[in-house]
Amino acid sequence: MAAPEEYESVLCVKPEVHVYRVPPRASNRGYRAAEWQLDQPAWSGRMRITARGNVAYIKLEDKNSGELFAQAPVDQFPSIAVEGVTDSSRYFVIRIEDGNGRRAFIGVGFVDRGDAFDFNVALQDHFKWVKQQSELARQAQNPDQGPKLDLGFKEGETIKLSIANVKKKEGSSGTRSRSAGLGGAGLIPPPPGSKTPVFVPLPGEEHHPPPQLTGSQAGGAEAADPSMPWPQESRVSTGEDAADIWGDFTKASGSSSSQAQQNSSWVQF
Repeated sequence: MAAPEEYESVLCVKPEVHVYRVPPRASNRGYRAAEWQLDQPAWSGRMRITARGNVAYIKLEDKNSGELFAQAPVDQFPSIAVEGVTDSSRYFVIRIEDGNGRRAFIGVGFVDRGDAFDFNVALQDHFKWVKQQSELARQAQNPDQGPKLDLGFKEGETIKLSIANVKKKEGSSGTRSRSAGLGGAGLIPPPPGSKTPVFVPLPGEEHHPPPQLTGSQAGGAEAADPSMPWPQESRVSTGEDAADIWGDFTKASGSSSSQAQQNSSWVQF
């Protein structure tokens, strides 16, 4: 299968140019337009610059019919194919070629300096694009050879981070409300393994007596664990323990009364 033919794009068109015969250059000092007999151009017509692939073509065509008068292929710029003169910005020397390999140098002049500027810029932009395409193709074949992004800190470079410092302030009323919500002023939840709340006096309340426990609170109290590091309440006797204590007291008091009755006869005379 044949490769698809490259399309031709138009880079610039100038409606009026003049062509001059260029005398042979005797030295390397460059071309001078003043030596071309500028009042007697050899040919006049339009110029059209096209591009096919990487090569640009300067085409001199008839204004009316569009017939090709001469063509100058340019494969790089600046080069010997297009060269400016030393005494003017409106004139150039181009190298034309025919299909048989013959070449010749002719002078080209523009009526307006702006047309000469557009001619020059059109060639520069085309070969700048050619250079970019060649670099992209080379990087695609060798991706490791492309430029690498250096994100490291250079010597003496620093970075500064600004983080907002938010502080929450609460008054004494807020502290008291939280303490009261935990079961009254000065009471904190019991430690693990104990159901008895611990009384912690607040500032200004050191000489006040601790709150009295209700019956339900006293009934659920248990002996505090002596291994706990915080202060603990003494064990409150409830239930059977209280009955045993009062029973012993009753027994003791009963025995004392009977002995008093027995000894009462001793004091009778």
